[in-house]
Amino acid sequence: MIVSRKSVLRAIFTYFGRCSTPTRLRWGRLLGWVAPRLLRSRAHIVRVNLLRCFPDLDEAARHVIFKRHFRLLAQSVIDRGLCWFGSRDRIEQTVELHGEDHLGRLLAEKRPILLFAPHFIALDAAATRLTLYLKESATMYTRQSDPDVDDIVREGRSRFHTVHLISRRAGIRGLIRHLRKGVPVYYLPDMDFGIEGAQFIPFFGVPAATLLSAAQIAQTWNAAVVPVISRLDPDTGQYTVEVGPPLSDFPGGDDAIAATRRLNALIEDAAREDPAQYYWVHRRFKTRPAGEAGFY
Repeated sequence: MIVSRKSVLRAIFTYFGRCSTPTRLRWGRLLGWVAPRLLRSRAHIVRVNLLRCFPDLDEAARHVIFKRHFRLLAQSVIDRGLCWFGSRDRIEQTVELHGEDHLGRLLAEKRPILLFAPHFIALDAAATRLTLYLKESATMYTRQSDPDVDDIVREGRSRFHTVHLISRRAGIRGLIRHLRKGVPVYYLPDMDFGIEGAQFIPFFGVPAATLLSAAQIAQTWNAAVVPVISRLDPDTGQYTVEVGPPLSDFPGGDDAIAATRRLNALIEDAAREDPAQYYWVHRRFKTRPAGEAGFY
């Protein structure tokens, strides 16, 4: 009997989704220890990012953040199983949602909603928990290189209610189509996709290629920009998702660049509360101004 890779992956994540919390945490600790030793290129990226963003910390202090980051990252990977295959009751017990009343009011007002969700470790758990609350939502989706993984990820992310997964190839227009119909859009603002449609906006004092889309959408479509900040407690395995009130007077009289500076500052403030929770494993500073050497 030949067992497909997809079946194996599904079995593994189903196990993670249904095992006890102490078992989940043991797997998270093990993977958190192994990951930086096996994923050396990613470990290098994290070290570079921490050095650039926290130059005032000494190496020992940055190493503490580094170790905690991989512990959190590993637990979030294990917990994809919970999000994709765990019971609804268990997800609701494990992932606490606060501030959803802000969304309720905006939906009642029929106001376009842009859920501003920066890349924190708990991002996937937050998205799953919000799909349990929202009857319909939309988000951008990047196809996975492995088709078996892609199938599982797509199924997992669209498991509850109606979730429109918009291909990144369709661009922001795909999301705007749903926004105009009153569908809340879960928007990830802080990836480096190159300089097209972006400007170099400071992030922890470092120029970072940053899309202006959130500010432009808010201005053009009168969309409420609602911050979603998520965190994971690695000792208990509990997640917290905080839905903040819509940003007041945004973008107001600011142009798109000034407004995007405000958004980057918001992400910084949230990340400073517990730096290890931010997704330092991505190459946030991949694109550099002309003439500046790459960081990685």
